[in-house]
Amino acid sequence: MSTVAVTQFIEAPAVDLWRLLVDLPARADWLSTVGAVELLTPGRLAPGTAWREIRTRADGVAQAEEFVVVEAVPPRRLVLSSPGIGVDYRITFTLRTVRRRCRARTAVTVRQEARPIAPSGRVLALLFGGLAARAVDGAFRRDLADLARAARSAAPAAAA
Repeated sequence: MSTVAVTQFIEAPAVDLWRLLVDLPARADWLSTVGAVELLTPGRLAPGTAWREIRTRADGVAQAEEFVVVEAVPPRRLVLSSPGIGVDYRITFTLRTVRRRCRARTAVTVRQEARPIAPSGRVLALLFGGLAARAVDGAFRRDLADLARAARSAAPAAAA
């Protein structure tokens, strides 16, 4: 199993960041690599909620990724699963409030665990593990930067 984790401090309350993370139809509005989101289950976000995103990879290729909510503990923890080729992915977002001079600041950690479930997944992990980990690290850093930008953009509207 391989793990990649990235943390970023964002100048926004956890509850505001949570709203952005779980507003599935709006993900394409603030995630720079997401072109479209298709909801696969109806209703509010809860365990079992599923959706498909069309993401543009670093090489410019569009790729569909499906996600299913495993656990949702507002506004602290969101756990997703995503099937891959011979690998199952578990992605965990953890939001932890950090006080800084009476201002709300949130440490957001996104962690992906990749578990090979087929021989092909084990072979791919051996051949491309380091390269894949660097790509995931870069994607997470970009997504967290997008989240911070979206929180800054939403802040004046929330204050009004």
